[in-house]
Order: sequence, then structure tokens, then C-alpha cells
Amino acid sequence: MKDIAYCSDKYQYTMGKSFFDSGRQDTIAVFNLFYRKAPENNNWAVVSGTDEVIEMVCSLGDKDASFFEKFLPGPEYAEFREYLAGMKFTGNVYAMREGEIAFPNQPIIIVEAPLVQAQILETPMLCIMNHQMAVATKASRVCRATNRPVSEFGSRRAHGPWAAIYGAKAAIIAGCANTSNILTGAYFGVGSTGTMAHSYVTSYGCTVDGEYTAFDNYIKTHRSEPLIMLIDTYDTLRCGVLNAIRAFRDNGIDDSYPYGYGVRLDSGDLAYLSIEVRRILDENGFRGCKIFATNSLDEYLISDLERQGACIDSYGVGDAIATSKAAPCFGNVYKLVMIGGEAVMKMSEDRIKTINPGFQITWRISKQYEKEGEIFKADVTCLRDDGLCRDIEAGREFTICDEFDRYKYKTFAAGEYSAKALQVKVIENGVRCVPVHSLQEKRDYYRENLSHLSPSERRLINPHYYKVDISDDLYNAKNGIMDRLMKEINSFKI
Repeated sequence: MKDIAYCSDKYQYTMGKSFFDSGRQDTIAVFNLFYRKAPENNNWAVVSGTDEVIEMVCSLGDKDASFFEKFLPGPEYAEFREYLAGMKFTGNVYAMREGEIAFPNQPIIIVEAPLVQAQILETPMLCIMNHQMAVATKASRVCRATNRPVSEFGSRRAHGPWAAIYGAKAAIIAGCANTSNILTGAYFGVGSTGTMAHSYVTSYGCTVDGEYTAFDNYIKTHRSEPLIMLIDTYDTLRCGVLNAIRAFRDNGIDDSYPYGYGVRLDSGDLAYLSIEVRRILDENGFRGCKIFATNSLDEYLISDLERQGACIDSYGVGDAIATSKAAPCFGNVYKLVMIGGEAVMKMSEDRIKTINPGFQITWRISKQYEKEGEIFKADVTCLRDDGLCRDIEAGREFTICDEFDRYKYKTFAAGEYSAKALQVKVIENGVRCVPVHSLQEKRDYYRENLSHLSPSERRLINPHYYKVDISDDLYNAKNGIMDRLMKEINSFKI
């Protein structure tokens, strides 16, 4: 993560100079990072990247003035360069945990800090969060298309090494069983997976006997490991699967092999081929041999393969996850919502771009059912310490209303719900204040969250929309600013 805090746009620093020259650099600002619309008609997104954000924020301030002179040259910037060289982050950051399920317009990260410190974090923070949340949300969709394991195999298609490493991490949080990327495995302690490519098979000569020799040598050199033979280099049914069977037999590999064994399909009609390969394997006594499938898969192709009755035990998915291919640009934004204790907001003719002002907190409301267990029922974003926030904290009865249709409302009686704050303080006065969770813990947290959504909210096509509202005080504050501003605009003349 070296220098990531300075992977920024120049205008963050030109604005910073104006703040500094006008004496506003220490004015406390609150910024929200959030998204407005989930990709591919999702109802929600998966949070990933907050640990890298914490690391990035805490690394701010390790450059001397000569570094800043490279992009802020000249005597007019000299005083500002010295200020930046001595500037460490001293504020607070609140964030959702990695593996959290986030809905539109909810603050995923809240930065409360002196204005210049908070402003210059925008670009690197969005760079981290937009990449990882795009990959995590796509991986969630792919993994929800099947009950079988999905491996992330997309490093060669990722947009650079950093994207490959941290994209694989995001994919594992959102449900992938493992990754082919060795650095992700090494950094995060999850291991990595992989066996052979077509070049391995063809390196033994472009013959049927060469294919057998490739399989035989691989087995001999990888005992005590999972053994997956790639069987579609020449002809899947007429030689590939038969050579795999022959090599397994010759090396004493059968259903008693404790490390797992199988074959991989990477081309052709995967539904038809998997059914035929399964038949051939079973007829030859290899009922425990797994069938692994790759070949430009995504959630739609996987769903269709399963509808056709494909005999596939595990999937490998590459660019669809690694690049979030169908929706490669995630829409997180970073907006100022409070300055010097005053709530502010961006207003727009495009209603979806009108933001929620003020220092906020989101509560997730759950109810316990005898059969279904705990089910998430609604999220509500409040101004911190407003009336609704105090009612929820005290466990009192409360009612929430739809922001755009005030006739739609829901009441939660005292004693019949539980509530969890989604944004927790992760940096206090510039220092990390939360424990580090392992990648496995993050994935478990995501799966636990997913289990509390209803099946209709988890489906890929036309999901049922979960109830997400704002408090009356936040609603009134938002509309009060808009009403006051519109009066000023309507009477404005030069």
C-alpha cells in the first residue's frame, strides 16, 4: 500500500490550498462515502476494502516537502507544501465492516476530520472501495447462482497486479471458495489453488500418448495434493477423459484418495460434456472423481448449466468476477455532508443525486421468527442523536416512513426488534481502534449477513426490494435545506 494515500487527483490539493490560505484547514468536516444505485439491478452491494482504507488513511503524512513540489511547484505553494509534509490524519473514521451488506445512499464510510485532511482522502478512498465493491458484489451474484463451490481465476484479466490481489480478496469475502492468485493466498492466509494449463499437456507432444504422459507425470510429481486433469486439450470424450482414467488407474488413484481428484472442462458444450464425462467416470468406477468447469462463466451461464442438469461439482470464474465484467465501474461517491457543525448537501435537478445531509448513522432492524430465525426487516439512516436514533437505542416503539411516499410506513413495537449500528468507529484521533479480522472471518460475516435476508431479496433476477428509509429528522433537515435554497435561487439576481 506504499504511497496509496497520494494516489489522488490534483484538484484535491488545489482545493486544499484554498482552504489553507483562507485559514479553514482545521474546520471540522464530515464526508460520506456511499453509492446511489447497485449494478446489474442488484438491490444491494457487498462491502470490501475498508481495511485497505484504514491502512491508507493511517499512512498519510510520510512525505517531505520535496515530494509535493513535483505536482505543486512554485513559491506560491511553498507554505502549503510544508503544511502537507507535516500533516498526519488526526480525525475519526466510521465504516461498515467488510462483508457487510450495504444498500443505496447509506454511508459506507464516514470521515470526520479537519477539512484538508478529509478532502484529500477522496480519490484514494474511492479508488479502493469502487474496485473492491464492484468485484465483491459481482462475486456474490456468481456464487448465489449455485450451491457448488466457485473459485476465482481472474488474475490474468485483472486491471493490474494490485487489482488482481485485492480483487481476489474481495471475491473470497463475497463467497468464492478460493483463488488462483498466490499473493492473495500468501497475504491473507487462505492458500491458492490450481493444477495445469493446456500448455502443460501440449509440452509433452501433440499426441494422444503425450496427453497420457502429461497426466501420468503430473500425478507422480504431485502426490498428497488435489489432482485435477485438464481433459479438453484434444478431444474431451474420445481421449481426454479416457487418458485421465488410465493415468489415475496406473498410479493407484481412486475414490479412496484422501486429497481429492477430478477432471476439468474448459471448452465446448459444458452441459453435454459434463453429463457424458460423468457417465464415463461412473462406468469405470470413478464415482468420487469431481468435474470442474471453467470457460468464461458468469452467474447467468452457471444458472443455465444447472437448469440443463449439468454434472459439474465446482466452477472456476475469471474475468466476469475479476473485472466485474458486466458492470466494471462501481458508483461510490464521496460527498461533504457537514462543515463546522452545519449540515450541507449537494442538490441536483437529477433527484437521485440529491444527497442526505448531516452526520449520520444507519440502524439495521431485525426480528426473530420461530421458523426462519432472525430476519433483517429494514434499514433506517438517522442523524446521530436525533429523535428516532434515541428511540432505537432505547428499544422504544418507532415508525419509519418511505422517503418518497410518506403513506408507506412501518411500525416496530418495543421488545419486538433488535437493532445494529452499521457504521462503527475504526479510526479514532488518527489511530486504528478496531481489531483486524482474518479473510475467513470476513467471509463468514458476509455469509451470516446473507442468511438473514429473505430468499426473495437474495435472488438474482427481479429481487424483492428491502425497506431502506431515513428518519423524520433527516427528512426534514434535507427538505429544509432544499426549500431554503430554492427560495434563494428563485430570488437571486445580479
